[in-house]
Amino acid sequence: MAVGGVGTSLLLMAGIMVTVGLCRRLTRRRLRAHQRLCTFLLEMFSTFQICACTNELCLLGNVEPKPHTALTLTYGFTVLHGLTLTGSTCNPCGTLQPMWGGGISVKMGGLKIAAQFVAAVLARGFMHFIWSLEMAEPHFGALSQGCSNPMQTTETQAFCIELLFSVVFQLTILRVESVNPKYRVHLIALLITMLVYAGGNLTGAVFNPALAFSLHANCFYDKFLSYSLVYWIAPSLGKFLILYCDPFEAAWFWDFMP
Repeated sequence: MAVGGVGTSLLLMAGIMVTVGLCRRLTRRRLRAHQRLCTFLLEMFSTFQICACTNELCLLGNVEPKPHTALTLTYGFTVLHGLTLTGSTCNPCGTLQPMWGGGISVKMGGLKIAAQFVAAVLARGFMHFIWSLEMAEPHFGALSQGCSNPMQTTETQAFCIELLFSVVFQLTILRVESVNPKYRVHLIALLITMLVYAGGNLTGAVFNPALAFSLHANCFYDKFLSYSLVYWIAPSLGKFLILYCDPFEAAWFWDFMP
């Protein structure tokens, strides 16, 4: 793949991030008095950024040298998302925690989850429109790929992988809450990059139901039950396991991690 094509993709993702940042700032200024609408739009814009950029990153997975380029981009953009999307969860599983603990109402939590899935659909539609313009080499033929078949293992193994990754990720989030935000974002980005390296070739290592739907909507249409179990139920179950157990009592889990 030509360097120019990668550069165009990077500029596209940078443009998305700048636009989302402006939209979030405008929303905070103009809609502060309308709490529900403001919350919905902030969560929608933030999730849109992650879904749109990840859709584009998936097209760069075969850039040489493999897999170093893809992993570097994953780490870099995860850091940027963490720094620019403060205050947003962008993940239905992450929204469950304050709902469970009473930090937000069920109605507000449902509003955030709805915003995340709306953003997932909008991001996919937007990226398909951009790809149809074929502005860069990675976009050539992107619309004709259909379901990318991210599950390269059995359904049971894929379920267990997404469940395990969700547990590891959510436990890490709990354990780094006291870390300085400047360092926490790098720790989380490093963990996500490691999980992508470990399981990306088996399930895609998504552990985010909204993002999974945005990336693999065609697969959900073809095999809804299988993909909903692996990419919706498994990460949600992992989150509930963490919420059910006291996070400090769950520290034994780390004794078994390499």
